[in-house]
Amino acid sequence: MDFSIPDDHVAIRDGVAAVVKRFDDEYWLARDEDGEFPREFHRAMAEAGWLGITMPPEYGGAGLGVAEASVMMHEIASHGGGMAAASTVHINLFGPHPIVVFGTAEQKQRWIPRLVEGLDQCAFGFTEPDAGLNTTAIKTFAQKVPGGYRVHGQKVWTSTAQVANKIMLLTRTTRLEDCARPTDGITIFYTDLDRSKIEVRRIPKMGRKAVDSNAIFIDDLFIPDGDRIGEEGKGFSYILHSLNPERLLVAAEAIGIGQDALRRATQYARDRIVFDRPIGQNQGIQHPLAERWMALEAAWAMVMKGAWLYDQHKPCGAEANTAKFLGARAGHDACLQAVLTHGGFGYAKEYHVERLLREVTVTRIAPVTEQLILCFIAEKVLDLPKSY
Repeated sequence: MDFSIPDDHVAIRDGVAAVVKRFDDEYWLARDEDGEFPREFHRAMAEAGWLGITMPPEYGGAGLGVAEASVMMHEIASHGGGMAAASTVHINLFGPHPIVVFGTAEQKQRWIPRLVEGLDQCAFGFTEPDAGLNTTAIKTFAQKVPGGYRVHGQKVWTSTAQVANKIMLLTRTTRLEDCARPTDGITIFYTDLDRSKIEVRRIPKMGRKAVDSNAIFIDDLFIPDGDRIGEEGKGFSYILHSLNPERLLVAAEAIGIGQDALRRATQYARDRIVFDRPIGQNQGIQHPLAERWMALEAAWAMVMKGAWLYDQHKPCGAEANTAKFLGARAGHDACLQAVLTHGGFGYAKEYHVERLLREVTVTRIAPVTEQLILCFIAEKVLDLPKSY
């Protein structure tokens, strides 16, 4: 068993770092203040070719796996940008995965190169206010009409809808009460975000201000047949292909943010002199930081295990969910300890750790809650009765 870091992973880290380091703490603090989408960062990552790391080579991507994508996202999150930096890129990796797996050759040629080049930005309309994680309960409905579908409904937590020109939309094409199974009758589309038919309302939120989240209201949106991905009614099974990679990427990002915060905390502990000695000489400061390091390292090992399993086409649901749980917890705990290590200065924006704490918190909530992960492990791994 070889735990050395592969040369290609080192090259990815170095290449990504060369881009990310051009955007310093002050850049990300400014985006946290003004909420402007980090277009310069997005453009720089596109020009360096990183937006297509998981996309097929024939459409301009690199064709690499989840392990490489996890390394990339970990590096992006490790240099002060937090989830604002990570989400700017993350949304391109496995969100469009249904296109890659189930799209026609014409659809792939039409859509994927533009995503890889950063020419299109995609919002994701999946979650609904009254459905949440119970995806089968969505009510947004696409009515079949000649040449396409007419859609009415609403979504919430739709990322980047303020700046996106495309939307991946999950709808019902058969009402739940008319389906043999709850997972039937769900259809997925990738289409233009027509603002004359889609009202977008920004949601003010705790962190990741630069990557907007929104409630959207869809009124008689026409979607042509050519923008439907795969078969009508099979959309639920299509989105399952991207769930485990997304959990692994979020875990990698949370760990990167936690390690960034831990570096800042340990540096401060070395430099801060109180009672004629560095505070880092005190075990009350040392021990919590050491424990945070151990938790982050353990979580990263689970990310790499889950990513390896996925890339080897082996079952990885337990590992991906565990990585997301442990990674988010470890990242959050490290950011909180960084604030506490800084004392009063940890509460000041000048030292950036309070921003990292706000940025990392979302990883404990999305894309799946800790409670549902625990239910999954209890049922699927420990063979306990289903609790929901």
